[in-house]
Amino acid sequence: MDKPIINPTSFPNQYVSDIEKDSKEFGLRIGQAIQYEWFRKDSSAARYYSQWRDMHRLRLYARGEQSVQKYKDELSINGDLSYMNLDWTPVPVLPKFVDIVVNGMGDRLFKVKANAQDASSIQKKREFQESVETQMAGKDILMAAQQNFGVDPWTVNPNDLPENENELQLFMEMNYKPSVEIAQEEAINTILEDSRYHDVRKRCEYDLMVLGIGIAKHEFNPGDGVRVQYVDPANVVYSYTEDPYFRDCFYWGEVKTIPIPELTKLDPNLTNEQMKEISKYSQSWYDYFNVAQFYQNSLFRNDTATLLFFNYKTTRTFVYKKKRTDLGGYRVIEKDANFNPPAEMMEEQEFERITKTIEVWYEGVMVMGTNIILRWQMMENMVRPKSASQNAMPNYVACAPRMYKGNIESLVRRMIPFVDLIQLTHLKMQQVIARVVPDGVFIDADGINEVDLGTGGKYTPEDALRLYFQTGSVVGRSFTQDGEFNHARVPIQELTTSSGGQKLQALIANYNYYMDMIRAVTGLNEARDASTPDSRTLVGVQKLAALNSNTATRHILDASIYITKTISEGLACRISDILEYAPFRDEFISQIGRYNVTILDELKDLYIYDFGIFIEVSPDIEEREKMEANVQMALQKGDINLEDAIDIREIRNVKLANQLLKIRRKQKQESERAFKMQESQTQIQGQMESQRMAAQIAMQKIELEAQAQMKIEQAKVAFGIERMNAEAGLKAKLMDQEFQYNLELARMEGSALQQRESYKENEKARRIGITSTQQSQLIDQKKNNLPPMKFESNEDSLDGFDLSEFSPR
Repeated sequence: MDKPIINPTSFPNQYVSDIEKDSKEFGLRIGQAIQYEWFRKDSSAARYYSQWRDMHRLRLYARGEQSVQKYKDELSINGDLSYMNLDWTPVPVLPKFVDIVVNGMGDRLFKVKANAQDASSIQKKREFQESVETQMAGKDILMAAQQNFGVDPWTVNPNDLPENENELQLFMEMNYKPSVEIAQEEAINTILEDSRYHDVRKRCEYDLMVLGIGIAKHEFNPGDGVRVQYVDPANVVYSYTEDPYFRDCFYWGEVKTIPIPELTKLDPNLTNEQMKEISKYSQSWYDYFNVAQFYQNSLFRNDTATLLFFNYKTTRTFVYKKKRTDLGGYRVIEKDANFNPPAEMMEEQEFERITKTIEVWYEGVMVMGTNIILRWQMMENMVRPKSASQNAMPNYVACAPRMYKGNIESLVRRMIPFVDLIQLTHLKMQQVIARVVPDGVFIDADGINEVDLGTGGKYTPEDALRLYFQTGSVVGRSFTQDGEFNHARVPIQELTTSSGGQKLQALIANYNYYMDMIRAVTGLNEARDASTPDSRTLVGVQKLAALNSNTATRHILDASIYITKTISEGLACRISDILEYAPFRDEFISQIGRYNVTILDELKDLYIYDFGIFIEVSPDIEEREKMEANVQMALQKGDINLEDAIDIREIRNVKLANQLLKIRRKQKQESERAFKMQESQTQIQGQMESQRMAAQIAMQKIELEAQAQMKIEQAKVAFGIERMNAEAGLKAKLMDQEFQYNLELARMEGSALQQRESYKENEKARRIGITSTQQSQLIDQKKNNLPPMKFESNEDSLDGFDLSEFSPR
């Protein structure tokens, strides 16, 4: 059987023509240069196999399945273990720490965030921000317009408008999300879900913990679309780098063993003779170099081929014809490298030859140990960000956060020395336990000699033991029969073997010391998994210890986030290629659109946009507890409402959540201040209203009193008027009556006067008559010389009134 071919080969010149770069000979030289760098044996060791064995050893330790030969060599004497009957099974201490770290990171959920960075998206974002700023500046005017004219001029809820620049930035972060960014995020998440990226990420985090390096890759398969795959770091080759993120690697490779029939998928033109030749070389490679020799299966050896899948970065010059159109513009047409017309022709026909040199990646597949290359071509659908640098991203994404000078360190590697000491201590404990014997007794024959128990028989050692074990009593002689002191008067004494217990305690102390050393060198303390919680330790101290442990392993989480972010950036670029070039573009759009039908229109034009990818990681337990403590404190103080707390808890970014908490707290304080001011104003208005009402009531009271007084006065006046009217009426009546009386009196007086005058006249006439009579009588007396005559009346009544009634009684 021919020996595999590993000839000293260097990488070809980068400055050759593009036509030469496209040739398979160029690709074969690159593949053989990679093979020589990684598979040549220096001092019977090759770089690839040293890496593979080292990683294999680390993985065995991480599983608790490391080789026990080193422990046997440590305990054996000249290789002889015939006197040792020990259980050599490794103590599974290290897997516990691996599971704590890896499973703890599984709780850290993440979300891919896309931020559109192209000119059109930035312009839309700027226009939206300017509209918000305009509404912020004219808030009072717009509210007045809404109240006065009944129109709605708001594009944003006026209650949600930010107050200052800081709030504006947070508002844009939380509220501005164009549909094209949502479409991009849905597309990335769809590919990640279809590729089962959760499992890929878990395996990468396990490798970061165990090996110190995690690798994944994204690729475009014509029949399967874009896929994300896990890559075993033990099978990967790459150019020398000191960058933990492998950003300066110019080649990547992966060694795979595949069945012979699968070769036709790589090169359909392979003949049976070529496949037989490949099988022959693959058998020799299996015998000399293959790391999978633990497969003791001849069919596996004969029917498989070991291939090197590699990518190589170089430059390529693209030639274009730039021609002026009739409308005054320019038209650019891509040409091949042979396009080089004379300058006179270009000047006459008004066109020019322009070139552009950019980075490109070639991909190849070479059969290990042969001169056979199955594929060599420039990669289709290269991951090329839309920027002026024109750099191309590799398919492989790797991160080794603790790399120095090409050497990779891991947490498992730190723990191995102490794990070995723990295993040796465990074996020593088995030795001590195996050699520990039970406690016994010592019988002095002289002490039981000539002892008479009164039974007539001899007191033998058997009788002494039976008596001792059954009753705990011992019979002995203080003096011998000769009367001398018997030094063996206590014939039975216990034999205690305390040396084994002391050794065992010392080994247990060593065991615990090595466990503490593992925790010390890794930072994985007891508080991380709460394996041995101390009831006397305060809760805050335990949480602080757990936080310190999380800080010690933060680089693993950061590496996992970097891999996820870089993978998402590659997928964002590949999605653009799919939507622009892939034959199953419509199928991909419908596949994404099943989550959100409203983004279908945005997806169709997604390739014209450029995105920045960010990973939003959910906060860990400590960060959530701190944030929840802040939320609870704010709730207890009444600084925020329950609805605000719900919104804050839904935000994964702790920084944004805290900013939102501060803004909501400020808004609540301002609203409460405004409410208090309004309440104060309401109270003042109420007091003023009360005073006004009191004054009004007082005025009304005064008015009522005045009105009542007025009414009283009016009533008095009316009463006076009525009284006066009544008086006037009475007076009129009196006057009328008086007039009547006066008239009657006047009439009576007139009548009386008339009667009196008449009476006077009558009396006068009567007196005259009387006088005349008396004169006649006097004359007659005189004439007749008669006696004196008496002229008094003889009647005492006047018109029927007897004057005698008025005489004194």
